Amino acid sequence: MAGIILTGCNGKMGRAVTNGVAETDGCEIIAGIDVFTEERYGYPVFSSPALISKEITDKADAIIDFSNPSALAGLLEYAVKNSIPAVICTTGLNDSQINLIKTASEKIPVFFSANMSIGVNLVCELAKKAAAVLGDAYDIEIIEIHHNQKIDAPSGTALMIADAINDELENSYKYEYNRQSKREKRTKKEIGIHAVRGGTITGEHQVMFAGHDEIITISHSARSKELFATGAINAAKFICSKPAGLYNMSDMLK
Repeated sequence: MAGIILTGCNGKMGRAVTNGVAETDGCEIIAGIDVFTEERYGYPVFSSPALISKEITDKADAIIDFSNPSALAGLLEYAVKNSIPAVICTTGLNDSQINLIKTASEKIPVFFSANMSIGVNLVCELAKKAAAVLGDAYDIEIIEIHHNQKIDAPSGTALMIADAINDELENSYKYEYNRQSKREKRTKKEIGIHAVRGGTITGEHQVMFAGHDEIITISHSARSKELFATGAINAAKFICSKPAGLYNMSDMLK
């Protein structure tokens, strides 16, 4: 039985993960962490990781984090101190916070992905292949569309796709977020990244390779949050028995 601590348990993704765990054999949520400590789903909820050690005697097998970037440092400190593998699904992290993840992964297994969807990670692989074949003969634009409550822009997934493409192109491209502030031609060595917010859209990503007289598009549309929850649960089961290190969706799909 994999005992899971779920951070951000009372949010929308927390509810999706809770429902997913309930339908998954061999998994159980033993505690939740949230700024709102209402116990909605039958497991105890705490306002911080430190309070769990005082109340819960069962050792967790994994942490799934769908909370807020501001909570990351304390969560990783708790995970390292108690040798608990962590699945970090929170987006909007800065470089300093990503470095905290890398440092923690030297002591515990950490699964980190900007998007927990298998389909999105396949888009990354297809985009890398397209970039390798097309080279700089095609202009690259990424459009991401999300609901009007999403805070970070561009999405972590859009940046993940851009990074995958740029790695394939020897990191020779720069990212352009604000073309309307300029009056100049588009350069070859740039990847345009555009954020759209509206309604209740779960998440859509489109990678466009625009060449002479043709356009190649790779796209993914998420229709519910459940697919991200399923990915996170599978990741938690995956890293339970792994040694310390930094893991991502590509490792799990091998």
